[in-house]
Amino acid sequence: QVQLVESGGGSVQAGGSLKLSCAPSGYIFSAYVMGWYRQAPGKERELVSKFSSDGTASYADSVKGRFTMSQDNAKNTVYLQMNSLKTEDTAVYYCAAECHPSLVCARRDYWGKGTQVTVSS
Repeated sequence: QVQLVESGGGSVQAGGSLKLSCAPSGYIFSAYVMGWYRQAPGKERELVSKFSSDGTASYADSVKGRFTMSQDNAKNTVYLQMNSLKTEDTAVYYCAAECHPSLVCARRDYWGKGTQVTVSS
């Protein structure tokens, strides 16, 4: 059973930065596409950033130019660098691994338990 473990959340003032990490317990990058989602209180979970099948990252309009997703295969870790944070970025951030669209995986997706990011004014 693969587990995704997020870290790096915390509290920061508006304009500050945080870097989230997600380390799967096994090597899944060859079959799974990694992404970051978030859920704010009273709102639905939304996509923040995700790698496409060609390896490029896409971003929600609300975070474009401020957030950067990266992946270090040697460390088996994906990151979400968050700069110029705004109060509306406050949410629980989840790491997700989704089976590559061209593959058939034993499990369609995996989710981490989430890490809280709180941005104060």
